[in-house]
Amino acid sequence: MSKRTVHGAPALLTVAALALGLSACGSGETDGEKSSASPSPSAAQGKQAPLESDGKKAGKPEEKWDGKVKVLGDGSTSYTGPQPKQPKPKKLKPGERPPQFVVFSWDGALEGDDHLFSHFREAARQNDAQMTFFLTGTYLLPKSKATMYRPPQHKPGASAISYATNEHIKDTLRQLRGAWLDGNEIGTHFNGHFCGPKGGGDWSPAEWKSEIAQSYSFVQNWKTNTGYTDLPPLPFDYKKELAGGRAPCLEGQQNLLAAAKTFGWRYDASSPGDFQIWPSKANGIWNFPLQLLPYPKSEKQVLSMDFNFLYNQSGDNTKGDPSKYAQWRKLTRDGYLNGFERVYHGSRAPLFIGNHFEDWNGGIYMKAVEDVMKSVCKRKEVRCATFKQVADWLDAQDPQVLQRLRGLDPAQSPDWSELVK
Repeated sequence: MSKRTVHGAPALLTVAALALGLSACGSGETDGEKSSASPSPSAAQGKQAPLESDGKKAGKPEEKWDGKVKVLGDGSTSYTGPQPKQPKPKKLKPGERPPQFVVFSWDGALEGDDHLFSHFREAARQNDAQMTFFLTGTYLLPKSKATMYRPPQHKPGASAISYATNEHIKDTLRQLRGAWLDGNEIGTHFNGHFCGPKGGGDWSPAEWKSEIAQSYSFVQNWKTNTGYTDLPPLPFDYKKELAGGRAPCLEGQQNLLAAAKTFGWRYDASSPGDFQIWPSKANGIWNFPLQLLPYPKSEKQVLSMDFNFLYNQSGDNTKGDPSKYAQWRKLTRDGYLNGFERVYHGSRAPLFIGNHFEDWNGGIYMKAVEDVMKSVCKRKEVRCATFKQVADWLDAQDPQVLQRLRGLDPAQSPDWSELVK
């Protein structure tokens, strides 16, 4: 694996006394400030009360395009028409069972020496899947220009993660271009990955607005910042495409939501966790949390992210006992599949899985996720989709039907003829 930080968040979540989960946070080189690498768990509040749908009419108007490519700004981005390979959301018919959505999402989205970005793009194609890639904006900013980044509450150029090499910037741009054309979503993981004191949990709405605006800027101006004027522009207008993100360490969602609303975002995936229930809105934005899944051969549940399985298997040691790798891979795969089977045969609540491009414990978590993709994505009525596509589908539904769906327990299989009227 390339020398860089793998993202996420240390946050201890205890729900119903049975659940244990952590969200990952990595250490890394810093520019200007030092950031702690060790997990600092914090208690969360447990299950949130479902929020009412805002009842807005579903669906976006059809986007009209004149067929002409419009290069934007300094040539870093362009408008090439509506994104290819996007399903049209349809309202459930009376008695119809919802599709089983599964969202595979990736924090950081760097194409490093491990080539995991390109690998999972290919895995998605082979398994009829589309995914959400949460891009860290500073991965498109050369280290020589680091002081252009002005992180809230830190000095210019500071970062809790390493800046990308020049070659990795070029490789990442290539993968972003291809990923979008494949129908995948490019979201944001923001920039400097600050956690704990002076991190996202301490930022005001105004500071989150600054962090978000810089996330846009690093994508919209990468040609100016890098000097790579010979490379083609990204094929999308980031102002139109960016619809949501996941905060580093899953910290600061309340103030983040206040800021995100001013940018017109449609969802946020920064919640520290919840049960496998149908999503609701928080502050008018779809709330897509990591979820508690039944951990095999135990009474506990684990958050649906690679770091949480790692923590339950080898603590914060990313190079645990090799003799246990096969066993841990199976436990991880079966944990994800336990969560899938519970809702697939039950409430049909979407399954949200978060990961990082990493090689922890010999890469078993990457292999487990790919095992899950191969197992579920081609099953009947399953859609391995992006967060944005799930938001589109939810917006297309009758708010009263969504409210009834939110009342289901994960394993509860209702009479769909009664529920969907």
